[in-house]
Amino acid sequence: MTTTTDLCYRSISEAAAGLRRKEYSPTELAQACLDRIKAVDGQLHSYITITSELALAQARTAERELQGGNDRGPLHGIPIALKDLYATKGIRTTAHSKVLLDWVPQEDSECTVRLAQAGTVLLGKLAMHEFAFGGPGPDQAFPAARNPWNTDHIPGGSSSGSGAALAAGLCHGSMGSDTGGSIRGPASLCGIVGLKPTYGRVSRYGVVPLSWSLDHAGPMARTVEDCALLLQAIAGHDPKDPACANTPVPDYRAGLAQGVQGLRIGVPRSWFDEGEGTNPEVLAAVDEALRVLEKLGAKVTELDGTPFINARKANQTILVAEAYAYHEPDLQTKRELFGSSVRKRVLEGAFLSAADYINAQRARTALNDQIRGNFNQVDLFVHPTSPRTASKFEGYDPREADRLPSYTNPYNLTGLPAMSLPCGFTQGRLPIGLQIAGRPFDEATVFAAAHAYEQATEWHTRRPPIPE
Repeated sequence: MTTTTDLCYRSISEAAAGLRRKEYSPTELAQACLDRIKAVDGQLHSYITITSELALAQARTAERELQGGNDRGPLHGIPIALKDLYATKGIRTTAHSKVLLDWVPQEDSECTVRLAQAGTVLLGKLAMHEFAFGGPGPDQAFPAARNPWNTDHIPGGSSSGSGAALAAGLCHGSMGSDTGGSIRGPASLCGIVGLKPTYGRVSRYGVVPLSWSLDHAGPMARTVEDCALLLQAIAGHDPKDPACANTPVPDYRAGLAQGVQGLRIGVPRSWFDEGEGTNPEVLAAVDEALRVLEKLGAKVTELDGTPFINARKANQTILVAEAYAYHEPDLQTKRELFGSSVRKRVLEGAFLSAADYINAQRARTALNDQIRGNFNQVDLFVHPTSPRTASKFEGYDPREADRLPSYTNPYNLTGLPAMSLPCGFTQGRLPIGLQIAGRPFDEATVFAAAHAYEQATEWHTRRPPIPE
């Protein structure tokens, strides 16, 4: 017998197949998710706004369309949620900040539009770190989202609500944003899958910015295939985003079966010892994942990690400078509305000079050439997503990240596609993430390698122990 919880934990492809077999209707699927949100989200705070009436209305429309033979594809009737910096027409969009507490956009973001066109059902808007930059703190507009694997621990950021909601079975898919790792970090710490696509692959029109030249919009879900289905719906040129590339979009789902046979995998292992290094349990899980990929036919080669290490400073300088440029008007007039965490971090940009920013951009060009130059000898980079598993809220120090390797921000600096997927758990039963990155606009190969590994393991099938 299928329970409500089982229904909520179905992958997108499984849920779509059930809809077409008429095991349940889109309305029943949406109601199951809404019931589960009501039952467990009081512990997790993953949602800021729940759009119950809209979701059920969209589900009924999907039901009529499917019954009438108007099938929009695999996302038709699938319940999703959006990080609360994606503009939604007529629905409050806060970026988890008091600054935007009453903002109701007059138009949708491009991703919101495309997902609606694919027939998705919007359950609501998800918690995040304030303006995708500030960490959890006592002066936030809303409670911080908590990690379903252990609510004493953080879910990562800044797409914290997306990671928590997916891990807890509170939606089937989500959209996050990623400027230095904000999709992949929560994916790693919550045991789900998250993709930062190539810079320019997905429109950011209508997404509250943090850093124009580093921001990426991308999908989060519980399986690699589900992320492929979501990316298929949102990828492609959008003239409203000047950075959006007019590059052909392949059939991502069709390419999943290509596997890893013959692929050359590069491991920048010297990077793992940067600063205070990487947790031994994380390293052990990643080494085991590499052995699995070798058994599946990949060839593993070690690379020099120096360019990856050097990417951090350039990425941080550019991010802070661009974030300050965007937020400066509000900081001048309503500084008290910003949470202390994001206010301190953004104000660092006021002390950067034009020379600092230009030199960081020059370093970016050189590092981009060095990192991409590795594709002469390898097809993919594989390594940990996060050097540690989820920290506890109590005593949490965001400055700790500066003492550890930053495995995510080199791919924002270079714009390369990068995905995190589950590859194990610690003895304390906290998830560990594996990161796979590829050539520009070659998400298909990243998907294929990730899917092959996922299907050879069972980490993505585990559920957190959430009492209902």
